[in-house]
Amino acid sequence: MSKTVEALSKPGPKLIGYFPAGFPTLKDSVEAAVAMCEAGVDVLEFGVPYSDPVMDGLVIQKATEVALENGFKLRQLFDAVREVTARVDTPVLVMTYWNPVLQYGVERFAADLAASGAAGLITPDLIPDEAAEWLRVSDELDLDRVFLVAPTSTPERAANAANLSRGFVYAVSTMGITGVREDLDTLARGVVAKVRAADPDQQVAVGIGISTAEQANEVNTYADGAIVGSVFVRAYQEGGVNALAAKVRELVAGLNR
Repeated sequence: MSKTVEALSKPGPKLIGYFPAGFPTLKDSVEAAVAMCEAGVDVLEFGVPYSDPVMDGLVIQKATEVALENGFKLRQLFDAVREVTARVDTPVLVMTYWNPVLQYGVERFAADLAASGAAGLITPDLIPDEAAEWLRVSDELDLDRVFLVAPTSTPERAANAANLSRGFVYAVSTMGITGVREDLDTLARGVVAKVRAADPDQQVAVGIGISTAEQANEVNTYADGAIVGSVFVRAYQEGGVNALAAKVRELVAGLNR
């Protein structure tokens, strides 16, 4: 059983927290990631800054722009993950668009990812049909691979993601970009149902638009975890690592555990 599956299999609502690597600097992002884990996230999602994001909202876009402006390079990701995993036991999943992985080299990226202690990879713009090399190397290195399912995904595509994901399936709650929303889109339940229909034993976490403990609790009534990102990044932007840790503790305290 992977560390991610183990973490999401524990009783009670689960919180998956996102933070961009390299923001505002590499060292700062390591401290932020460690603080989030120590404050109680069940899984850490460490994002790779990318110049052409397709699903990142303005808060995360601005943060990743700062990271890139401050000189973030993909090879530094593995040093950051290695430091985080040396300090906390929380599973660390890297989230990245696929082009940086292709440029780095899929086998080389996977090997460096495994050596860093990361649990695996979330790939928002890679579909299983086009992931043959990643499927092979992730099997060889026993890395989690998290594919996305959206409201517009066909039952066939949802089934493919359910059958080939390891760790969990990322259920996109809306067809928009990440960010805080007042009301969590009811489409999320339908997305989770698609995955459950294909594989009742596959774990599913819901992301995009979750910002409060109330929303996280709601999601956890029908999924295996809630993914929260923008509200944590905003907390850091407004008050640094202490404000970030406080926001994580606030959400964790509000979960129905």
